[in-house]
Amino acid sequence: MFAMLMGLKSISPQDLHVRMQGGALTIIDVNSRQSWQKARVPGAINLGVDFDAGALPADKSAGLVFYCSNPLCRKAPGAARRAKQLGYTDVRVMSAGITGWTAARLPVESAG
Repeated sequence: MFAMLMGLKSISPQDLHVRMQGGALTIIDVNSRQSWQKARVPGAINLGVDFDAGALPADKSAGLVFYCSNPLCRKAPGAARRAKQLGYTDVRVMSAGITGWTAARLPVESAG
């Protein structure tokens, strides 16, 4: 798993939940739209791995956290690397994914 995250910082679901209480943080779910509608980290936006750079905050020092479905999913690390290439400096991956978030019994939002 650490090989996939080379050069990227990771964050646990519990640490992300604590950091969310501190305010300004952009959380990006790179799962399918259907998965995002079913269950997501509260406030998470849904973007594809090939997201439009304009969808991210203008401030390159803004905190960004990417996640996908589970620790084996490679979409979040790929999207996080792309954000770093765009010049973002505070980029993390919640490698546990939404499955780790729900397993930790943290709150979820859904479209239903």
